[in-house]
Amino acid sequence: MFTRLRHRTLNSHTLHPSFGPHHRFTTSWLLSPPLLLSLRTTTSLYLFTTLFFILGYESSHSDGVAARRSFSYFTVLSCWGLAFYFAVAAAHTASYWLTGRSLLQRWPRWAQELHGGFYSTVAVFPFIVTVIFWALLSRGAFRTRFSTWTNISQHVLNSVFAFAEIVLTRTEPLPWWHLVALVGLLALYLGLAYVTYGTQGFFVYNFLDDRIGGRGRVAGYVFAVLSATIVVFVIVRYVIKLRMWVTEQKLGMEGKLTTRENVDAFTAMPDGRDVELAVQTKSEPRGVALHE
Repeated sequence: MFTRLRHRTLNSHTLHPSFGPHHRFTTSWLLSPPLLLSLRTTTSLYLFTTLFFILGYESSHSDGVAARRSFSYFTVLSCWGLAFYFAVAAAHTASYWLTGRSLLQRWPRWAQELHGGFYSTVAVFPFIVTVIFWALLSRGAFRTRFSTWTNISQHVLNSVFAFAEIVLTRTEPLPWWHLVALVGLLALYLGLAYVTYGTQGFFVYNFLDDRIGGRGRVAGYVFAVLSATIVVFVIVRYVIKLRMWVTEQKLGMEGKLTTRENVDAFTAMPDGRDVELAVQTKSEPRGVALHE
């Protein structure tokens, strides 16, 4: 009994099923762990290659001004976020595949929650970027081969990568409180946009310039972005619910898991409450175990 209580204390940060024994952030209902790892790694490498190539190109063709200014654009910040997310997600999947226990499970609960919030930004912001760009900012998007490639990479493939992460993994619906966090991040970016104007003398997006159409126009655009964020968040949340219903309840595809799960883990109720400490041995875990 003392041993059980000691293990509970040491592992209390892994009680939530999303981070614990169900491995929802590190597995797929369709792809085996090595295939999911390959997909996430390839996506991250493509995004980092794209971003660094753009920085190099702009530094050599505009005295570095465009490269320095790029970090004030929400599109660019969102793409960096995507690149880092897929790198981190790949590391979690790799550790799970190789050891049966992901790095995410070993993190403290607050760090796990931050990763969950990170996932929500990846699941929502790319679609906002794509919609706003093609609706308001796409003039001259295909003027040159370079602009065509960069705009497709940052304003089309970003949403493709986000959609793949939503539908192929086993994550649970976005918590409602994450919507508050996303709106808070957008508010912080709005502040950054005006700090950029105050320090560098230019607006990253013309629709934020109150000299064009007045403050009412700016307020209208801000409200439109806020509304779009809420709509996208709700759509993504229920797309995930639909994916879980179809794949898990109707098709019985509860996850492609590894056979290396021979570590101590909690069995948990659907609401995340601890039932008991279970030592997984040779018996296969919940889902479809794959032999390497």
